[in-house]
Amino acid sequence: MSVFVLGVATHPPSLQERRLRLEEMAYHTARAALDDAGVTRRQLDSVTLGSSDELDGRPISSMLMSAPAGGYETDEIKVTDSGATALCMAYARFLSGESQLGLVVSWCKSSKSDVEAVMRLRGDPFYTRPLGIGAAISDALFAQAVAAEFGIDEEEVARRVVGAYARAAGNPRGIRHAVPSLESVGRSPFEAMPLRSAQRAPLTDGAVAMVLASGRFVNSHPGCRPLARIAGVGWATDSYRLDAARLRSMTSARVAWREAMRQAGVESTAELDVVELESQSGFHEAAYVRAFGIENEDALSPSGGPFAQNPLFCTGLINAAEAVLQVAGRAGAVQRHRAQRAAAHSCHGYAQQGNVVMVFEGVGDSR
Repeated sequence: MSVFVLGVATHPPSLQERRLRLEEMAYHTARAALDDAGVTRRQLDSVTLGSSDELDGRPISSMLMSAPAGGYETDEIKVTDSGATALCMAYARFLSGESQLGLVVSWCKSSKSDVEAVMRLRGDPFYTRPLGIGAAISDALFAQAVAAEFGIDEEEVARRVVGAYARAAGNPRGIRHAVPSLESVGRSPFEAMPLRSAQRAPLTDGAVAMVLASGRFVNSHPGCRPLARIAGVGWATDSYRLDAARLRSMTSARVAWREAMRQAGVESTAELDVVELESQSGFHEAAYVRAFGIENEDALSPSGGPFAQNPLFCTGLINAAEAVLQVAGRAGAVQRHRAQRAAAHSCHGYAQQGNVVMVFEGVGDSR
């Protein structure tokens, strides 16, 4: 069974979105995606939400968020791992025949909650929580492990950070941060050895929505023009352990990548025109490039990835939206010439504990 993307929308990114409530952000983004797809909310038979109660700052947030996100009188489920994981769940619903037209919506106001506090509370086994290991420390442990495993040095990390900011500067859907110098990245203060502050992607607020449709729906609605076909999806979760063996192996990332490539029939990364990585730091990008065997640096995160916008919980789904726009020829100033196949990657949890990889292909005249 084929599953298509009919429409996508991302909320205008902001360092601090104070003008709109979460409900309004979700509503406007879902509305824009439906308009982009040329369908109405009443046609939907499923809505899949990706959100975090902790980062939303409210318990059982879907009680307030499902209706403005399109779930009023529509079957709705919620995924709490990441926005990209919500896309995986929605994709599975289509493959099972449970849905014919669905909406995937995810959001995050990173500025609203204390991200470090949230991550500290996610330590498991619970006896590790008093150690105070949050996002910065766990990412630093990951950076230390992959640096030793792959021979990654600070010079390469700084080069990758500056390169990501430079690509992000041209993205009309990004914050357009100032591009730092190599020297300023290398001299920024340490947050946790060996991770420096300027090596990390800055957090932002944002939202993203995607309309999915089955082949049956597309065939019965000739006026609908798909943007892309989902060619493959893979996901995996590793242990909570932060020992060197787990961190250096990057097992969940490799498993998710291999499964998505297998489903898509991709035998070599050279067949991918675009690879959007969720690189939360320069160390992450350097590690993923090696673990996935990416040799064509020109294909790497044309959008700038998290250095363009980084609403933490849904950054991976924004990567998926960027990949769809690439194969649809709608990526604007960051468009890659004749992009026909694009991969999008997402990571979540302690030190990339969970990973999702999605492959999208252009459809007909949309390429």
